[in-house]
Amino acid sequence: MMASVAGSCLPRLALAADHDFFFTRLSYESGDWDVDERMPANLLNSLIEYTSIRVDLTERIIPLADSAMLSVPFCYLAGHRLVQFNAQERQNFEAYVRNGGFVFVDDCNHDIDGLFARTFERQMAEIFGDKALKKIPNNHQIYSSFFSFDGPPNTGVELNGWGDDLVHDYLKAIEINGRIGVLYSNKDLGCEWDYDFRNKRWLAVDNTRFGVNIVVYAMTA
Repeated sequence: MMASVAGSCLPRLALAADHDFFFTRLSYESGDWDVDERMPANLLNSLIEYTSIRVDLTERIIPLADSAMLSVPFCYLAGHRLVQFNAQERQNFEAYVRNGGFVFVDDCNHDIDGLFARTFERQMAEIFGDKALKKIPNNHQIYSSFFSFDGPPNTGVELNGWGDDLVHDYLKAIEINGRIGVLYSNKDLGCEWDYDFRNKRWLAVDNTRFGVNIVVYAMTA
């Protein structure tokens, strides 16, 4: 298993000798970034269960405005509310993505007016252009990077944020030089995976497996 992002221009924060990967949650000033508190531990457990990636079990929380985020291998950004980056947050987000970083953005989408979705998508259009954020095909490499999927798995909590109970059969992404830099979900995957990892033994199929694909893609594509 590869342990770094191929072709990335980003410097990397030092990892302990026995770790290949750590999970970074981005905090940001405008919204409620501290959601789905058990998800990171659950996903890290899945990486241990299924892969040879040596993971640091400690979730790291780094402000988007902090230049330290420019050196991490993987970022997670989520919430329900307004996404309005300040100048430093915007600068760091753009620099990180354009220079080989990977951000998984999950719309928790429980606000009936779709505030997170509307404002995050507007931020992406302002930073990367109106047509940068696009649907990715359901045969994209990310769906076969470890486990095989025929598109994004459905969740039991999915709403689109506008109140019509739409189930999304796609994810969106911003690609830089043919590689996903921003993976964007309206499916509330974080909430779907927000449970104690020890409870996975009650599931017929582990629903965090797609999270493994996301991390493996981020580290190897």
